[in-house]
Amino acid sequence: MSFYVRWAIRRVFGGPLPATPDFEADEQLLIRDDVLRQARERLLRDRDWRVARDAIEAAGQDWALRNYRLGIFAGLAGADDEWFDGWMRAEPSSPAANLIWAEVLSTRAGAARGAASANKTSAEQFRSFQVLSEKSAATAQRALELAHPNDPGPLEVLMRSCFAAHGRGLEELYAEARRRDPHFFETNKLAVMLTCQKWYGSHELMFNVARSAAEAAPPGHKTVLLPIFAHFEFAMREFAWEDDSDEAQRAVRRYFARPEVQQDIDRWIARFRAAPPVSEQLSAVRQWMAAYYSLTGRRKEAKVVFDEIGPYVRPGYEWNWFWGGREYGYLRSWWWANGVGGA
Repeated sequence: MSFYVRWAIRRVFGGPLPATPDFEADEQLLIRDDVLRQARERLLRDRDWRVARDAIEAAGQDWALRNYRLGIFAGLAGADDEWFDGWMRAEPSSPAANLIWAEVLSTRAGAARGAASANKTSAEQFRSFQVLSEKSAATAQRALELAHPNDPGPLEVLMRSCFAAHGRGLEELYAEARRRDPHFFETNKLAVMLTCQKWYGSHELMFNVARSAAEAAPPGHKTVLLPIFAHFEFAMREFAWEDDSDEAQRAVRRYFARPEVQQDIDRWIARFRAAPPVSEQLSAVRQWMAAYYSLTGRRKEAKVVFDEIGPYVRPGYEWNWFWGGREYGYLRSWWWANGVGGA
């Protein structure tokens, strides 16, 4: 049965479909933080750096919220740094401003290297990645010295520099990050990435890091869902590493069909669902759940999560890993969850 016939049947017998996901929506529509949304709008309109500073400081010691707001402004500074230069001239010892600049340099380092595997990355790309990563780390170290002693934000950027440093210093940086905030999602996720077999660890170490962080986090905290990310990393490396063939995709689905894998992932999802979410920034982890349910053919659960994500979305890498395209994988799974086509 063709996609269009399925679509027509769904329209007639299943009622109207939700709005089709919008992958090109303005960033403003993806932000669920009212303070940040208003500050971003004012900054783009008035070019006054104090708007960004005040929004970041208004987060207080909610480190996750502070880091999220700071990251949005770092994206704006990376695209157009004229307003940001004014901030750095006026407040050169601002921990937030220094961390924004470290974020910008880290993003540029990643762009210089590219997303290809090592054997498809040139020596010049690696050199640029190394230089920019070192500059980012130096600026993040400055931010760390200026920041509140419990702020884990600068540690996140310092941990990113471990990709270029071949994992050196990770253990000490991660330990300090956990001392400052043991449940901070971004540093815990980075630790999972850096300890995976693809980078500087092993499957066993990666799962140990993910499960340790998840076990320590309270119900409702998105760090609880890091084991799903570890399963994705494992499946990608073992079955779909630079291979988007039909057989690779079938191997991935066979892995997620294993009872012990579903039992493990379902346990963490249940723990996450056991309390109200402690953050509004849940698109990434909800996409993990949606991808997992799509891979395992659990349409009802997938539909619930896609509805929670909403119409405005930036698809994550898991859709590319297991479907061969980020937007393609997300949209195909979304249609399936809404009763049209196959996942």
